[in-house]
Amino acid sequence: MTRHWNLNQPAAETVASFCLDSLLVGQSAPMLQLKETIAVAAPSDVSVLVRGETGVGKELVSRALHLLSGRKGELVAVNCAAIPADLLEAELFGHEKGAFTGADKQRIGRIEQARGGTLFLDEIGDMPADLQAKILRVLETRRVQRLGGSGEIEVDFRLVCATHRGLMEQVRAGRFREDLYYRIAVVPISVPSLAERIEDIPELLDAMALSRRAAGAVRPQPVFSDGALRVMADYRWPGNVRELRNVFERATVLFAGAEVSATDMRDVLLNEDPVRRAAPKAEARTGGSDQLRRTLVEEGSVDFRRHLQAVEIELIEMALAAKQGCVAHAAKALRLQRTTLIEKMRKLCIEPCRS
Repeated sequence: MTRHWNLNQPAAETVASFCLDSLLVGQSAPMLQLKETIAVAAPSDVSVLVRGETGVGKELVSRALHLLSGRKGELVAVNCAAIPADLLEAELFGHEKGAFTGADKQRIGRIEQARGGTLFLDEIGDMPADLQAKILRVLETRRVQRLGGSGEIEVDFRLVCATHRGLMEQVRAGRFREDLYYRIAVVPISVPSLAERIEDIPELLDAMALSRRAAGAVRPQPVFSDGALRVMADYRWPGNVRELRNVFERATVLFAGAEVSATDMRDVLLNEDPVRRAAPKAEARTGGSDQLRRTLVEEGSVDFRRHLQAVEIELIEMALAAKQGCVAHAAKALRLQRTTLIEKMRKLCIEPCRS
């Protein structure tokens, strides 16, 4: 059963609602179910296994679990797939001075750093087998021993793990310890893919735009037409929210201050080679090509000024990139006076970037 948060809830639940909605954007049924599960599981100390495809936002779920847990320590994150196997043990357990070649001083491990807080082990399915046994012992004894150390240190932490792999399949194949699996998966939480919550896309785009403005971005935002949103709703999003963010950022470059049509979304933003496909865009919009006709049919109208502005931005940025950010050379390539180009760049909020 899902629950819709409202202002008549008790204060603690209202705070939980605010926290979850700010971290996990979306009000679709799968997202409401996810937030409900997080709100119930967060205050306990049991281990949580967050499952989901790459790019769905598993780390955001771990952050929500930590913030709502009431624990006063830090959220300490470790990506088990990003750290070489021979370094992962020292990263987790820490070491004493002289424990191995290059250990010129004592180092506190991530497990110790998470005392009083939450330890987030991302992609735990990639953890080496010998290290799995050591993590299991820490979970059983709540004690950790640094590499090269002689004594054990008590640690109080809440464990949250994440994986995009099917860990039970890993267990059956002998690549993941069954006893460790049941230790870390006391409460399993599945994060829905973007394809399962397509109706959240407009809200996600709004949140990305708001975040971009809050970060001080000055370039005009793109405007996603109804047609563009329909194309996005029909797309399968193999890269999930991470891919959606990439498409949004691409749109801020190629369509700054312009309306994104269904054709733009399909042929440029969701294309594997968007720069090459974007090149004919100026001709299409100014020359009355078949592409522009399709846009007019699908959208019903076009914003003339915004489309021309988008063309200007694209041509200027292409020229600057081709000339390694040199304004004088870019102006020559565009057959403009240098001062004219500088004034256009100022109005369009374009800054040269030297490679």
